[in-house]
Order: sequence, then structure tokens, then C-alpha cells
Amino acid sequence: MIVCHCMNISEDEIRRAVDWMRASDPDTLVTPGKVYRALGKKADCGGCLPLFMNTLESHPATGVPAQLRGLRKARATAGTK
Repeated sequence: MIVCHCMNISEDEIRRAVDWMRASDPDTLVTPGKVYRALGKKADCGGCLPLFMNTLESHPATGVPAQLRGLRKARATAGTK
């Protein structure tokens, strides 16, 4: 399915870009801007952003890197001391 009509980007292209980014750097934070750059394209109107984000969120490789998990919990605990 086409996610970004302005740049003709499909769900499959987004998923492949995420896979490539994770293979290159497992700790990278995946953002729409990074995906666009990985595909050699630039965002245009932004109308696709909700669908783009849904596609990113549904990909298992876009999770938070292990060292960043639990930061909210750690901050909350540190604030109570």
C-alpha cells in the first residue's frame, strides 16, 4: 500500500528502510525523517504522517533501544528520593 503519495513511498519501502537502519546501527532511533533520507526522498505536504507513523509503530524493529527502556520509571524513582 502507498503511504506517501507525494513521494510514492510504500509500506514495504518503509519496512525495508527500517530493517536497513537497524542492521547498520541497532541503537538508532528511527524517525520519519531518517526513513525519508534513507530512501533518498524528502517529506512534502505531511498528510501521510499519521499513516507513516502507524507503519513505523507496527514494525517490530522500531522499538525503543534496550538502554533507553525504563527511563521514565527511573526518573520517577529518582525524583522521589
